[in-house]
Amino acid sequence: MSGTERRAVVLLSGGLDSATALAMARSQGFAPYALSFRYGQRHEVELESAKRVAASLGALRHETAQIDLRMFGNSALTADIAVPKDRPASEISHGIPVTYVPARNTIFLSFALAWAEVLGASDVFIGVNALDYSGYPDCRPEYIEAYERMANLATKAGVEGHQRLRIHTPLISLSKAEIIRTGLSLGVDYGLTLSCYDPSPLGEACGHCDSCQLRLKGFREAGAKDPARYRAE
Repeated sequence: MSGTERRAVVLLSGGLDSATALAMARSQGFAPYALSFRYGQRHEVELESAKRVAASLGALRHETAQIDLRMFGNSALTADIAVPKDRPASEISHGIPVTYVPARNTIFLSFALAWAEVLGASDVFIGVNALDYSGYPDCRPEYIEAYERMANLATKAGVEGHQRLRIHTPLISLSKAEIIRTGLSLGVDYGLTLSCYDPSPLGEACGHCDSCQLRLKGFREAGAKDPARYRAE
């Protein structure tokens, strides 16, 4: 890394949004350090996608933290709860769905904050979006703003004045189609990503969960073909 490059920690799930956020961080001149999580999620095949995306988009380093949120459960992603399928758009856009993982973004951002301090980085990227899931409490701009204020009080580097952390949310006000167009313009290979909440063991998307429906709608509206693999009906 050259002396002029700024390091940034990028939260990378292996999905469409986080891949786009990683590409945007790199396009803005940041040296990206990708951070993924094995948190007890039912769809661990996403971690293989994260590994491919990190390599494809030039992450300088890619780490996967090990935590287990299954001990708490209460989410379709970490407990034996059915993933909702074929919900109408009006239902998807309102309320907090059962796929919400309690405090997940707070936990993930805390890990990112710790790594950023060690790296001497002042920037963290997270691909949250307030349009698709308005009901997710940890995807709202006011949450991110509050977390950023807290983060700058929480570290040795912050207290000593060596670091002023900024949490970047470049996708927060974009539609899925706008996210896809942005990613394509930056060379993101969306065929490497996995967005599905209930994929097959081979990584084939179901095509019916909320995330798949939003992804497919986004590609249609962007006028592009979704290169993801979907299970045959």
